Order: sequence, then structure tokens, then C-alpha cells
Amino acid sequence: MNHDVIITCAVTGAGDTTGRSEHVPVTPEQIANAAIEAANAGAAVAHIHVRDPETGKGSRDVGLFKEAVERVRDSGVDVIINLTAGMGGDWIPSDDDPSMPGPGTDMVGPEERLAHVVECLPDICSLDCGTMIFGNGNDLYLNTPTYLRKMAQITQELGVKPELEVFDLGQIRLARALVEDGLIDAPPMFQLCLGIPWGAGADTETMVAMKQALPADALWAGFGISRMQMPMVAQAMILGGNVRVGLEDNIYLDRGVLATNGQLVERATEIIARLGGRVLTPAEARDKIGLKQK
Repeated sequence: MNHDVIITCAVTGAGDTTGRSEHVPVTPEQIANAAIEAANAGAAVAHIHVRDPETGKGSRDVGLFKEAVERVRDSGVDVIINLTAGMGGDWIPSDDDPSMPGPGTDMVGPEERLAHVVECLPDICSLDCGTMIFGNGNDLYLNTPTYLRKMAQITQELGVKPELEVFDLGQIRLARALVEDGLIDAPPMFQLCLGIPWGAGADTETMVAMKQALPADALWAGFGISRMQMPMVAQAMILGGNVRVGLEDNIYLDRGVLATNGQLVERATEIIARLGGRVLTPAEARDKIGLKQK
């Protein structure tokens, strides 16, 4: 059981949710305000994607990241900034020639995937430790071992803490190899991502198996998407981990009731309190993670 819990709020993501909820932030100003709202509600960490303000689709535009991060920092609200580094790995084979990229493909190398991290120097950035299938179409998300080693090396040199996002047991094996190769500074920090098609399921047995596969000194959190978001908050805490909520993973507070990021953080805070725990402040979370104090 973890009684001192770090809450991460993933405030927007890159998925097709903007048309389903007016609360999903799109512009850098909206995304920054969402991170501030989450921090004021009790989140120690804000996990940030950016979106094209015109289309609402996920983006890796360095300028959009810079604006969102600067707005959060200029607000005076203390929150640990965790930027995604997951954009730029999308491969959709062409219907005419599967050996060629089709519409929607966005595939770039390690340096370009981290250009916004180099520019913004967040406290943390995500590192997705493997390749997987998303959804029921032809969408592939590619992360080769060579790319991941290079990205781990770059973040290590920058002094940015990588959050090792893992979507199944095989990805934990790859992440552990990065740790064993000296590319991840101790303690390694893992995020168990559950319920995403077609990765590991959001259930007790799966979270237990993945937790047991982590390095002994790992700091970890876990989340489930959609209706399993709050059950996995309780489950992660009970198993000794930290938690993640937010509109990236779930847009509902209750059945049919659209949530804000702040409301999801408040609900997680209530669950943690009812289980006898407490939510850590950003300063306490920095100490637990091993980040420099602001």
C-alpha cells in the first residue's frame, strides 16, 4: 500500500476526444489553464500534449509546446511539467502500396521527436517503450530499440527524467534493458498504461503482473482508461503505486456526466483519502522522484 500518493493529470492527450467533450483543451492557453486547474485540485504532475488549434488534432509543434509550458510557468502555480515525447511514431500503410506510408503517417527520428523537450526542458518527459497497434484499423505506433536508446541518451544528457510508459509485459523487458544499459538514471520511473487497444488490459491481475515485473527500485504509477480510470486509481495505490487521471484517458466523471480535469483530480483525491492515504504536493513529489526542487 502506498499512503503518500503522487497524482499525475494527463490534461488533453492526442486522441479524437475534442468532438466528444467541450472540456478537452485544444489551444496552448486552454492546455496551460487545464494544467493549472489540475494542480490547484491536487495534481503534483501535469502530463501535457499539444493540439493543432485549428483542427484539434495532436501536434508536435515546438512553438505550441513552448507557449503552453511558458504559460504554466508564468502562472506561479507549482506543478511538475511532464511533456509527452510520443508524437512522431505513427505509421499507417498505404492502401495502394503497404510498403509506403499512407495518409495520417507521421514518422520522424529520435532527435525530432524530442525537439520540444530540448526547447522547453521539462522536469519529465514520457518515453513509450515499445511498438503497438492502436484501435481496429491500420494504425501502428513504432518505437524501435535503436530509437529508444537514442532518446534515452538524449534525455539523460538533458537532465530530464524519462517516464517509461509501458503498455504490456514485453515493453517492461525493453525498458529494463535501457535501465541495465545505464541509459536511465536511478530510480527508474514507470507508468503502467492499461486498457488501450491492443495493449494490456485494465484489471487487477494485469496490474499485479506488470508491477511484479518492474525493477526492485522502480517508482511507478498506473492508470486505466475510460470507466476503469477510477478503479485503477484505487488498485494502483493498494499495490504500492502512484496514480494518473485526466481527460487524455477518460472524459466522464460519472455515467453520462462529462468531467473537467480538476474534477477528475478531485475524485482521485477523494479515493486516496478514503483508502487512508494523502496526496503529495509538487515539492514532496519532486523529492520522491528525485527531481531538482524549484
